Amino acid sequence: MQVKETLNEGLKRAYSITITADELEATVNEKLKEAQPEVEMKGFRKGKVPMAMMKKQFGQKVMGEAMQESVDNAMAKHFEDSGERPAMQPEVKMVNEDWKEGDDIAVEMSYEALPPIEQPDLKSVKLEKLVVKPADADVDEALKSLSETAQNFEDRKAGSKAKDGDQMTFDFAGSVDGELFEGGTAEDYPLVLGSNSFIPGFEEQLVGAKAGDELDVKVTFPAEYQAEHLAGKEAVFACKVKAVKAPAAAEINDEMAKQFGAEDLADLKGQVSERLTAEYGGAARALMKRTLLDELDKTVKFELPPSLVEAEAGQIAHQLWHEENPDVEGHDHPEIETTDEHKKLAERRVKLGLLLAEMGQQAEVEVTDAEMTQAIMNQARQYPGQEREYFEFVQQNQQMQQQMRAPIFEEKVVDYAFELVAVTEKEVTKDELEIALEALEKE
Repeated sequence: MQVKETLNEGLKRAYSITITADELEATVNEKLKEAQPEVEMKGFRKGKVPMAMMKKQFGQKVMGEAMQESVDNAMAKHFEDSGERPAMQPEVKMVNEDWKEGDDIAVEMSYEALPPIEQPDLKSVKLEKLVVKPADADVDEALKSLSETAQNFEDRKAGSKAKDGDQMTFDFAGSVDGELFEGGTAEDYPLVLGSNSFIPGFEEQLVGAKAGDELDVKVTFPAEYQAEHLAGKEAVFACKVKAVKAPAAAEINDEMAKQFGAEDLADLKGQVSERLTAEYGGAARALMKRTLLDELDKTVKFELPPSLVEAEAGQIAHQLWHEENPDVEGHDHPEIETTDEHKKLAERRVKLGLLLAEMGQQAEVEVTDAEMTQAIMNQARQYPGQEREYFEFVQQNQQMQQQMRAPIFEEKVVDYAFELVAVTEKEVTKDELEIALEALEKE
């Protein structure tokens, strides 16, 4: 095998690779010899087929495999010997397209190499960590929000008409063609109007009813209704309204606390305080991370592979276009051109991505199987009833696994950096933290 460099400009590399006919034939013979013990052919016992006959029968197929394997091995050896890493999949093409058996293989390989990246002096980086301790007023505000979400209802004044969001207690009896049907009758049923828990068109007809009213609700079951004998049928529900209640915030006490799984109000306050502390801490960490990345972007310099920047700029432009055109779900749209703004953002992302990857490799940062499993489980919860299927899908999809591993890896590298940088804490209020976050979003 012969490898000759034909281009070395910046990060661009090109090589001509020649694999001799003798090397190729040796690979073919080796593959045939490996397969020989399992080969059966008419007139010969298993494993006793002569090499010449095997070559005649299987030579062409094995030749193709040997060519691909030889090229792959040549590329792998080049990267091992040179220590270079391609920024993207190398472009490989066969030069002698009129190749015939007995000829050498001539291949051209080109790629952009990842640049050498010097490790930043993290100990010289100074960061400020904003610390927010939940004030009593913050806890009280959170408790008030919880009380508003608790499902409590209070009787409306006599004669009040039901509104969306009210809870109506009523009896109903459903019939099709004058005949009551199974499952269509209930007494003292509590229904929150607007919850869409009944078939379409039902709840809207109850809006405006008062306690003591009797009315018929006429609806048509959906064509794809689960009960086939009712699908597409017109039905009449004879309803008697017994009570109309308006939603009301729960009283903030031990009883409300128990609705949220706490032992008492003091326990719930403690849980709320812990949650707020975690939320404030997460926001403060986001600020610190942004400051760290800004500092690294400013101080670390290295050449960026143009192909990576171009691909990233295209992705950014494509994503932003779809955000501005949410009605277009597919990719049947005009070609999206990248702007200088897209390119500038792409350069930052590529630069920091390569830098964090190198920092993580140098620090031997790894994403554990347990961390991946937890991440997959967290995502799977977004698909109720299909958690198992989602879990199996991710396990069989390497690209999906990489997409989930990347952000975990990044956060672990950031945590590693936080351990080395000089951090000073500054206690601030919740409002001051929010102002800092708003300023960050405007940048």
